[in-house]
Amino acid sequence: MNATGHDSWWLATLGRTVVWARLREREAGTAEVFDSDGNTLAYDSTDTARAALMDAEYVAFEGLDEDDALARGFSLADIAPPSARDDDALRALMVQSLGARA
Repeated sequence: MNATGHDSWWLATLGRTVVWARLREREAGTAEVFDSDGNTLAYDSTDTARAALMDAEYVAFEGLDEDDALARGFSLADIAPPSARDDDALRALMVQSLGARA
């Protein structure tokens, strides 16, 4: 979907809500984070962008295992990064409710 670099997904949990962020690594070594408010934040490097996400208590989705997910209140089988045809449509999918506790 992105020919100019590599995308990775990050998430934070707030109670029973998952908040997503997309980190886009650019070929020039810079990075952009698309956040749950629909903002695209520019960073001078991928490391700086990752540090900002971690400071905001986000974790890399691809680095989670089932135990990590369960500690955050969900199963990996129950969630996946959002997908949409463009960023305008994606914005509405960046916050997901996990529903009521069982």
